[in-house]
Amino acid sequence: MCISRTFPAVISITLLITGITTGDGSKSHAADVSSGGHGIVKTTEKPAAEDPMDSLFEMSLDELMALKVISVAKRPQPLSESPAAVFVITAEDIRRSGATCVPEALRLAPGVHVGRIDGNKWAIAIRGFNSRFTNKLLVLMDGRSVYTPLFGGVYWDVQDTLMADIDRIEVIRGPGGTQWGANAVSGVINIITKNSRETQGGLLTLGGGSEERFFGGFRYGGRIGKNACFRIYTKYFDRDDQAAVLGGDASDEWDAWRTGFRMDWDLSAVDALTFQGDYYEGNAGRRQRSASRSDTTDISGGNLLGRWEHVFSKSSNLFLQIYYDRTERRDDSIAEDRNTLDVDFQHRFSPFDRHDLIWGFGYRYTRDDTDDPGPLSLDPSRRGSDRFSVFLQDEITLVEKKLFLMLGSKFEHNDYSGYEYQPSIRLSWIPNYRHTLWAAVSRAIRTPSRMEHDQRVSIGPMVVVEGKDGVDSEKLIAYELGYRFRPLEAVFVDIATFYNVYDDLLTTETDGGGPASFANKRDGKSYGIELFINWTVTDAWKLMFGYSFLKEWFDLDASSSATFTELDEADPQHLAHIRTNLNLPYNFEFDAGLYYVDNVLDHPSYFRFDVRFGWRPAESLDISIVLQNDFDPEHPEFSDAQLEKSEVERSLFAKLTWTF
Repeated sequence: MCISRTFPAVISITLLITGITTGDGSKSHAADVSSGGHGIVKTTEKPAAEDPMDSLFEMSLDELMALKVISVAKRPQPLSESPAAVFVITAEDIRRSGATCVPEALRLAPGVHVGRIDGNKWAIAIRGFNSRFTNKLLVLMDGRSVYTPLFGGVYWDVQDTLMADIDRIEVIRGPGGTQWGANAVSGVINIITKNSRETQGGLLTLGGGSEERFFGGFRYGGRIGKNACFRIYTKYFDRDDQAAVLGGDASDEWDAWRTGFRMDWDLSAVDALTFQGDYYEGNAGRRQRSASRSDTTDISGGNLLGRWEHVFSKSSNLFLQIYYDRTERRDDSIAEDRNTLDVDFQHRFSPFDRHDLIWGFGYRYTRDDTDDPGPLSLDPSRRGSDRFSVFLQDEITLVEKKLFLMLGSKFEHNDYSGYEYQPSIRLSWIPNYRHTLWAAVSRAIRTPSRMEHDQRVSIGPMVVVEGKDGVDSEKLIAYELGYRFRPLEAVFVDIATFYNVYDDLLTTETDGGGPASFANKRDGKSYGIELFINWTVTDAWKLMFGYSFLKEWFDLDASSSATFTELDEADPQHLAHIRTNLNLPYNFEFDAGLYYVDNVLDHPSYFRFDVRFGWRPAESLDISIVLQNDFDPEHPEFSDAQLEKSEVERSLFAKLTWTF
């Protein structure tokens, strides 16, 4: 792995001005509430140094439900009152789970199907359409979209950071196109890191075991004067390959190195500035099914993000965010260099009594440079595209503190499908603190990818697959109904139901004797239910249960020549998990999770059992032993048509974290 590769220095500065209020309505300090511009609003100021013994596990259920999320309305809202199917994976959830990467942490959220394809690839989806590149799920990191326009989807092998720096992961099940734009069809995953004020001092983490051969990370945070904080970090890991279904190793070993920084300034009592960036390099192995040979994907890239926040009053604020992202990938199939520049502006104010209005605009330019070492190529090999968007949303208080109506839409223009609109209407009724009933109707779209528009697949002189100009966006109309309630003070129940109607889904057409091409000749429907129960049994014992049911069916147009594919076979009808966190005497901890996944593709259903034993002999020291996949020495979870099938192996590793 070459660490000497230079990362192009592109400086982006973002001015952001966000007005956020505390729980009692008084104005909070801008820097305390930013948390990356998309953070939980704190009602009290955090201490300057992170206390490793101060965890969300020690919060009451009232405090947990009062945590404020930004992903539903693009402004802070209490989790229990949000008019959407939202779930928060907290920093303490991640620590107690033993997860060493973001994809594995997502197993903690109900209704999220996480299928590991091999040692460095995952298929992750919400409410259907799972694949290696799930093109209807939008993923953000600190407000930066990591959705690739090449295939449509997410490269999970490069979505990483120091796990201890993650503040929380907000998971929205259901469309979020009104707030976040195209491709937020089935859900939004928003990964939010901590403000540097919360990561003062040093942190060292080391570990290793049977599959996690070695991992380590270092972070240091400090102050610059009275009003500025910073942190720097670096991490490295080396993971063993998984088992091949046909025997032997899957040749999917994985190693990567990453470094980054974050700086947060309190420019004044009402202004805050954030500047952060990351750089990474790594190697991800794979074995191709068609050629039955192994090769390595060389991955590298980085990003710079800036944000400036300002508060005008408790009912008026604005922000401006700018980021630059570069991605480089090289393997035997295709080589890609991609540069992306994104600008996002938002203004919130109250023009009339009982109205909370948010409007904004965005611009994104992305350019790729590709090469074709294999039969797959893009024509043209270089392409730039841009996207313009305007956003408008009004939250209306119909009955003070009880009944709220949210209306809004995102209007966009892109180079592939032209003008798009994504409206939504959401209603929430909160008769008292124990009950919240909400309903929503939304429209969302998935834009064509570069591959669907420009790809060429050749066998010798013959072109067998060719992209097509004029492919339309895939469309969804979603109907949702949810209910949150507390039957007991120590029990919280969250139920969400949905009915989805899909139009213009893509097919591969082979009529006319020429190359196969793409068209919008499939539609479909789905419905389901999602349940989550959080029970604080005692001050030292917590139980969590999640379950989801999904039913899908799809139809081809009569004019289609495509071979019908059972899309629902990639999605389990039933998903369930039960987790427990138990604090034992003498600072020992016991955590366990039992997960059930219904049959997927040609893989049978399976149970997965993870367990963690932890010990904190001192406030600054955290020692743990984690056993994953305890029930089976190896089992398949998901497969990709281009890769040899592999099986997830049982894993045992130890981890030490020292804060100083």
